[in-house]
Amino acid sequence: MTSASPGRRLGGRWIEHWDPEDQGFWERTGKAVARRNLWQSIFSEHIGFSVWTMWSVLVLFMGPEYGIDAAQKFFLVAVPTLVGAILRLPYTFAVARFGGRNWTIFSAALLVVPLLLALIVLEPGVSYTTLLLVAAVAGVGGGNFASSMANINAFFPERSKGWALGLNAGGGNLGVPVVQLLGLLVIATLGAGQPRVLIAVYIPLVIVSAALAWRRMDNIAAMSNDTGAFVEACRDRQTWIMSFLYIGTFGSFIGYSFAFGLVLQNQFDRTPLQAAAVTFIGPLIGSLIRPYGGRLADRFGGARVTLWNFAGMAVATLVIIVASGAQSLALFTAGFILLFTLSGIGNGSTYKMIPAIFTGRARAAVAEGADRETEFGTARRLSGAVIGIAGAVGALGGLFINLAFRQSFLAVQSGTPAFWSFLVFYVVCIGVTWVVYLRPARASVPGGAALARV
Repeated sequence: MTSASPGRRLGGRWIEHWDPEDQGFWERTGKAVARRNLWQSIFSEHIGFSVWTMWSVLVLFMGPEYGIDAAQKFFLVAVPTLVGAILRLPYTFAVARFGGRNWTIFSAALLVVPLLLALIVLEPGVSYTTLLLVAAVAGVGGGNFASSMANINAFFPERSKGWALGLNAGGGNLGVPVVQLLGLLVIATLGAGQPRVLIAVYIPLVIVSAALAWRRMDNIAAMSNDTGAFVEACRDRQTWIMSFLYIGTFGSFIGYSFAFGLVLQNQFDRTPLQAAAVTFIGPLIGSLIRPYGGRLADRFGGARVTLWNFAGMAVATLVIIVASGAQSLALFTAGFILLFTLSGIGNGSTYKMIPAIFTGRARAAVAEGADRETEFGTARRLSGAVIGIAGAVGALGGLFINLAFRQSFLAVQSGTPAFWSFLVFYVVCIGVTWVVYLRPARASVPGGAALARV
């Protein structure tokens, strides 16, 4: 299965032949190799998410002595969101260019840079511009998701992608509540004046993550130097439809993860400790349930699960709006946790849809006489590219959410106007999912009736 890498390739551990759709190959060797890469990918991505979203916790440490108001804090946490979203595209290409194992080693080790910078500058009196620049560097952690998902997508057969991608993404997403829990622990035990303790905890974890990726992961030769897949994916309308839907699911998850604590502090006058004690709950549930969103999609079809999920997110947003008007912290928190839960399910179901679209096309082509290995290889390459594009565009939803909150608090000192805009967006997502994938006549969708099962 593996051989010495050709001179044009970097590093070792290249797998020359990989066909997970072949049941015999999968049972003999493929499954064990795929799972080994999956578990290490989860750990590395998990640390990346923690570093990326660490500023959602660090802003809770910033009291009046920092001289930063609520609007500035929302913008501060929006900056790493934006950078992470932008980096997801080149990170996806990097897997094809350098190999999944090789890039995971590099991207995992790179996380030490934003941690060291934050460790140096974070103290009262630091300029706001400096904080913005250092927070921007933390965006490298957001790129890890795209490369990890594109890599793991290539390892698993279509019938298992919903669960595998859900596990990979869900385990990575857990980095959000974990860093928030650790932040709560630091605030509760040492007070809100010790943010450097939280930062220092992650430096050895980054080193361990890079070392384990070096020891346990593999590169798939078929993905090497496949930049053409990106160009082809960009020309496919399904890429942009799925990216739009992913704004509604993952964009909601990451945007609310960054903003929830700040909303509690500024709308309900919570202290840093009170905000931190609640902030982690939603991201924790949303992360844990993401694999089950993929499993539901495996069973019932990703489009159906996604449609009903967006309907639930709209209802949860209405609950939050009502709670905001009534100034009910309990109802507001319950609505937010429900929104996180549904965003996790939707993350799993939408990502299941992506490989299903291209695998369905491959099966149709094979049925008409095309070469099986070529068609399924193309499906893996294209779905990997689309996963990267959708991941990048979807992460921009986190930027939009924080900017909406910033403007909302500037205008009326409340997040309610922002929530109304989110509600409208979820209704639009319901319509798009129905029209493109579930209405009886889907003439505009390549593959027609087969895509009803995506």
